[in-house]
Amino acid sequence: MIDRDIDIQTPAGVMNTFITHPEEAGPHPLVLFLMDAPGKREELHDMARRLGSAGYYVLLPNLYYRRVREYRIENSNREEMYSHMNSLSNAMVCEDIWALIKFAEADSAALNGKSGCVGYCMSGPFAFAAATAFPEQIAASASIHGVRLCTDSPDSPHLDADKIAGEMYFGCAETDEHAPTQMIEDLEEYLGGTGINYRIEWYPGTEHGFVFPLRSGKYNKAAAERHWERLLAMYRRCL
Repeated sequence: MIDRDIDIQTPAGVMNTFITHPEEAGPHPLVLFLMDAPGKREELHDMARRLGSAGYYVLLPNLYYRRVREYRIENSNREEMYSHMNSLSNAMVCEDIWALIKFAEADSAALNGKSGCVGYCMSGPFAFAAATAFPEQIAASASIHGVRLCTDSPDSPHLDADKIAGEMYFGCAETDEHAPTQMIEDLEEYLGGTGINYRIEWYPGTEHGFVFPLRSGKYNKAAAERHWERLLAMYRRCL
């Protein structure tokens, strides 16, 4: 595998980004890996490498770059983390995603064409919004225990769901205070009237954060492996 740490220029500043992709048999399809609230860290780098080793060019940006270049949850507190998280909007992250897509188009290691996306926790709605904003580029997107997927906000991503041209997958924890059952049921009712290609799947016996190996008390290995199976199968179909 080839790993790189690079800076990508966006309209808002310089976004530090981790890249990983196979050494051989390139170029490889782009997959955008969007972080959860604790931030860009080695645990996520390892998850990105797992995607990359399956044959993808993976970009993992620091979405907090407007405020801080390196965020470390262990040196922080929940109030600061939520402040960073709540500083973002779907429109801001879509602007960042467009910069990532254009960067990849200019990199010979990345295959020009259809791209994938996955967002975890706070980035679930960002991955959803990106699929609606860039239907010609993003052919397969996933929200994994995503929050704020279907809300009363005027920028809730579900409102533009009919623009999605590719596949959209939602992996939901059975018990999730940040993504309550009612929200997911409302989302399913709404999406059922759009005609788009989507799947909502519940992960029994799981809690918010079940995919992260270092999330003590939350990690569920069997469920995490199922999420990898679903992601990789979708990307094989679509990219």
